[in-house]
Amino acid sequence: MVRYDVSLLGDLDLHLLGEGTHDRLYEKMGAHPLRDGTYFAVWAPGAREVAVMGDWNGWSGDALRPRASSGVWEGFVPGVGQGGLYKFRVVAASGEVAEKTDPLGFAQEVPPKTASVVADLTYAWGDGAWMARRAEANALSAPWAVYEVHLGSWMRVPEEGDRPLTYAELAPKLADYVLDMGFTHVELLPVMEHPFYGTWGYQVTGYFAPTSRYGTPQDFMAMVDHLHQRGLGVILDWVPSHFARDGHGLGLFDGSHLYEHADPRQGEHPDWGSYIFNIGRHEVAAFLLSSARFWLDRYHADGLRVDAVASMLYLDYSRPPGTWIPNVHGGHENLEAIAFLRRFNEDAYRDGPAIQTIAEESTAWPGVSRPTYTGGLGFGMKWDMGWMHDTLAFLALDPVYRKHRHNQLTFRGLYAFTENFMLPLSHDEVVHGKGSLLGKMAGDPWQKLANLRLLFGWQYAQPGKKLIFMGGEFGQDREWSHERSLDWHLLADPGHRGLQRWVADLNRLYRGTAWLPATDFDPAATQWIGMDDADQSVIAFLRRGPDGAALLFVFNFTPVPRQNYRVGVPHGGPWMELLNSDATVYGGSGQGNLGRVEAAPLPRHGQPLSLNLTLPPLAALVLGRP
Repeated sequence: MVRYDVSLLGDLDLHLLGEGTHDRLYEKMGAHPLRDGTYFAVWAPGAREVAVMGDWNGWSGDALRPRASSGVWEGFVPGVGQGGLYKFRVVAASGEVAEKTDPLGFAQEVPPKTASVVADLTYAWGDGAWMARRAEANALSAPWAVYEVHLGSWMRVPEEGDRPLTYAELAPKLADYVLDMGFTHVELLPVMEHPFYGTWGYQVTGYFAPTSRYGTPQDFMAMVDHLHQRGLGVILDWVPSHFARDGHGLGLFDGSHLYEHADPRQGEHPDWGSYIFNIGRHEVAAFLLSSARFWLDRYHADGLRVDAVASMLYLDYSRPPGTWIPNVHGGHENLEAIAFLRRFNEDAYRDGPAIQTIAEESTAWPGVSRPTYTGGLGFGMKWDMGWMHDTLAFLALDPVYRKHRHNQLTFRGLYAFTENFMLPLSHDEVVHGKGSLLGKMAGDPWQKLANLRLLFGWQYAQPGKKLIFMGGEFGQDREWSHERSLDWHLLADPGHRGLQRWVADLNRLYRGTAWLPATDFDPAATQWIGMDDADQSVIAFLRRGPDGAALLFVFNFTPVPRQNYRVGVPHGGPWMELLNSDATVYGGSGQGNLGRVEAAPLPRHGQPLSLNLTLPPLAALVLGRP
C-alpha cells in the first residue's frame, strides 16, 4: 500500500522547481530508498494518473498522488529497496498510457532493457588528496593534455567474445596507460545511459545514470576514484542540446511535449533525429541544471565538456530558410539557451570553483569563454574547431601545393587569444567515412607517419590546451569503430611505436615546462617570428616565459630537408635541440642539429641573433636554452 505521508520535497523545493532555479533535484526526486521502503517523485503535470510499477507488484502499478499544482506526483512504497526494478506508468489527459523510465533515475537496466533501478549512491571515496589539490591541477594555468576515450572500444577482451572492459577492469589499465603517455586528464564520451550503443552516448535517456553496460554506479565511482588517486582529472561529456526519441524516455513524457518543444521547427533536430529541450521552460532548465550539478557533485567530475553548443545558440542551426522560428527580436539567436548556458556556468563555478566547463562551439560566437559579467557565456574553455579544420586540410595536401595554402596555418595567429582555446583532435574527425588521422595525412606510409608527428608537434607548440582522441597517439590506421577495440597490434611496428613515443615526449615537455601551459592564454608570451616563408613551407615562433625563458618551435612542412636555415632568437649562447620529430626513435630519418646550436650575432626575424639550423623533412623542432 502506497503511503503519502513521506516526502522529500518541501514547499521551497517546489517553488525553486517552478522558477527553474533548483539545481539539486536529484536529492528530492526520482527514487530514494529509505529505511523501510522507497520514496518516488516524478514531474508529469499533464498526466491524468501516474503510478509506479515494478518487480515488487507484478508491474501492476502503485498509484502516486499529485503534489498540489506543482505537476509533481509522489508516494512512498514500503518494502521496496535497492535493486528494485521500476517504471512510471503515465496516463495522459487523452487516456493514452505510456511506460516511462525515471527521468531522475540513478541507474537503469542493461540495454536493450529499459527499466530504472532503485539505487543508493553511497560510496566511500578515497580521492581526498586529489580533491584538495585539484583547484591547482584544473586551473587554466595548469597543463591540460587530455586523452579522449570511448569506454566500450578503447580495449576489449577477445578471449571472451570481444566484450568491452568493465569499469573495474578499465580503471587500472586506463590509468597506467594514460600516466605512461604523460596525459593529465581523461575525457569520457558520454557515460549517461543511452539505449542505442551506436550513438556513443550522445542520444541520452538517463541524465542521472551512468550506463549499466560496464557496471553499477558504484563501479563508475570507483573508476573515477582510481583515476583521481593516480593523479588524473576526469572530464565528462554532457549533452543538454538534444535527447533520444525512444518511447521509454523523456519525449512526450506525460502525453504532451513536456521536455521538448511542441513545434518541430524548434523541437526536432534535423541532423540527429532527436528532440530538442524546451530550455525556456523553467522545470526543464532545473532538470538540466540538476543533471550538470549531479555529475560534478556525486561523481566528483573535474569538468563537463558541453556538446553541440552551436546547435543551442542558433535557432536556424542546420535549418534552411522558412524552417525555423525567429526570436522575439526577429533574430536567429536562441535567447533562452543563452540565458541557460550563462546560468549553468555561473552555478557550476559557484559550487565547484575547482572544475572547468568546456564548450564544443564551432562558430565565431563572441565571448564563449569569457565571464558572464562581461557579456560572455561563462565557459572556462572552448574547442578551437577552426584550427582543427584548417590544419587537417593543410596536411592532407601534397607538400608541393602547401605553399599556396600557407595561410591555413598562420590564420590562427589572428584570433588565438580571443578565447581560452583547447585544440581538439577528437572522435568527430575519425568517424562517418572521414578515416583515421593517419589516413588524412598526405604521402606514402613513411610520410603519413611523419606528417602525423608534425601535426602533434604543431598542436603542442600552439598556445592552448590539448586533446587527442584515443588511437591517434599511435597512428590508428583504420577509422574508429565503437564495435571493436583499438588496433593495439600496430605498436609492434617501429613507426607506430615511435609516433606513440613522440606524443609521450611532447606531453612530458609540456608538463615539465611549468611556464608553458601557464602562458597558454597569454598573448604576450607568444612571439610569431618566421611565419611568412610560404615558398619553403617553414614556420617558426617563440613561446616565452619568465626570466628570459624561451622555447623556439620550427616546422618544415615539406619532405625537403633545409640546410643552413637561419631563424632569429632573442638570446645568445647555446640552444639545445630538446625535441626533433625526425629522430630515429620516433621513426624519422635521423636528420637534425646534433643536440645543440650556438646563436650567432646575425639579426633575423626582428631578433638580435639567429641560429643556423638543419630542418629535417616533414619535421618539428623544439629548441631551448640550457
